[in-house]
Amino acid sequence: MSNPTAAMLVIGDEILSGRTRDSNMHYLAGRLSEIGIDLREVRVIGDEHGVIIAAVQQLSQMYDHVFTSGGIGPTHDDITADCIAAAFSREIDVRADAREILAAHYKKAGTELNEARLRMARIPQGADLIENPVSAAPGFKLENVHVMAGVPSVFEAMVESVLPTLSGGAPLISKTIRIDRGEGDIAGPLKDIAAQFPLLSLGSYPFQKDGKYGAHVVIRGNDSDDVEAAIALLGAAFS
Repeated sequence: MSNPTAAMLVIGDEILSGRTRDSNMHYLAGRLSEIGIDLREVRVIGDEHGVIIAAVQQLSQMYDHVFTSGGIGPTHDDITADCIAAAFSREIDVRADAREILAAHYKKAGTELNEARLRMARIPQGADLIENPVSAAPGFKLENVHVMAGVPSVFEAMVESVLPTLSGGAPLISKTIRIDRGEGDIAGPLKDIAAQFPLLSLGSYPFQKDGKYGAHVVIRGNDSDDVEAAIALLGAAFS
């Protein structure tokens, strides 16, 4: 039985401009691998209504789970919640439970729950809230789409809130072996091993050090015996 599949949608002009470096994809990919959900696709898109709506609709039909990051804050360009609502033809408005969470948080902090901050309580009809233990403003899940913040500390906390609700499969096992030979020498044996183990993923990542060429070969799969056998074959080929 194959593992559940997932896609990630990274939303934000700041990512595309290079102003902000995204670390959320790396975190999500690692955590999903641990619980046996295969991250198959990651898209980075800007803050454009039509683009976000189209991407959400397409990815939600292609994969078991979709995870978004970015665009659910208090400013005018935080449009993700509205786009998710539109993608599934749902109404969106300030929701009482989300408002209560924000009101309690800002009261404790001695900060006004103004109109801008209240935007973070706007939740599409029928969505389930995602807990945010860092800064209170909740994410939400609608259909199979998990909508989360872009700030890494908040995104990671939301991921940890979501993971216990997901059913995974076989965890991904990854092993790396260093071969001090150029990729031209590695390619033949690597192709043969890949043919022997069609369910494994074999990747070669070259490096150059002190004028010499080599590669780190990464072997990934869900069967630990196959991964170990492939590592052994590759090591023996260049021992």
